[in-house]
Amino acid sequence: MKRFLRAVLTLSGLCLVYGCGSSAPPPPPPALSLAPTSLSFGVSVVRNESGPQVETLTNTGGSELVINSVAITGTDATDFSQTTTCGPSLGAGANCTLNVTFTPSALGQRSAAITIADDGVGSPQVLSLNGVGGEFSGPNVTLSPASLIFGDQVIGTSTPPRSITLSNYGTTTLSITGITASSNFGQTNTCNSTLASGASCTVSVTFTPGNTGSLNGTLSCADSAADSPQTVALSGTGVASLTCSPQGKACFGPGQPRCCAVFPYHSFCSNPTGWGRCLMD
Repeated sequence: MKRFLRAVLTLSGLCLVYGCGSSAPPPPPPALSLAPTSLSFGVSVVRNESGPQVETLTNTGGSELVINSVAITGTDATDFSQTTTCGPSLGAGANCTLNVTFTPSALGQRSAAITIADDGVGSPQVLSLNGVGGEFSGPNVTLSPASLIFGDQVIGTSTPPRSITLSNYGTTTLSITGITASSNFGQTNTCNSTLASGASCTVSVTFTPGNTGSLNGTLSCADSAADSPQTVALSGTGVASLTCSPQGKACFGPGQPRCCAVFPYHSFCSNPTGWGRCLMD
């Protein structure tokens, strides 16, 4: 009996030192979850800071997460800033927050990202950021480009359409009451009666000269913006017949109109699929 007890005690001691039987599985590795996965700030007036938006970082893994860096990256990184409650590590199941603000430096769409480097699964994690730089409070209209030059066109025929982008860079919805083109020019558009803050629509303009000579016109947009109506200058030349465009003159794709040949050079349109200039090589 004494010999048996001595063996049991010896075995127990060995187990304490080296371990006996099956051991518990290791905890899951750390993993960082972002909520939400992107932040959109809408329209903010240029050089004015937006209100903060909150991003929550959660360690969904079973062990401590080490956060190495939190950095704003991308094209317009300087337009966004962040403060954080996160320390250098985040325990299993714990969370912390980022407070992100947007201060646009220019008009139009602005974008960046927050990149978080850590020792968790799937690192780095990326939070996309976007916003729109607006001109002032209230609706605002920007037409781009500010002018269209159609070049020579045979009277009674129409050019291919050219596009104008109408954007509302204001902070409130724009009401559009009418878009019109003057004589010799026509337009169709994708714009509805209202245009949300930060949104855009497209106006397609054609030139159909009714007589020969230089012809000027205007595309006009009537709306609820303070500077309504906004205009785009239009011009073109009506000709009785069109044989070719000389070097430096406008052309549209291959041969509409074709570029004049100057022996021994080869003439071609600088843009094979749209409006360009006649060049020679």
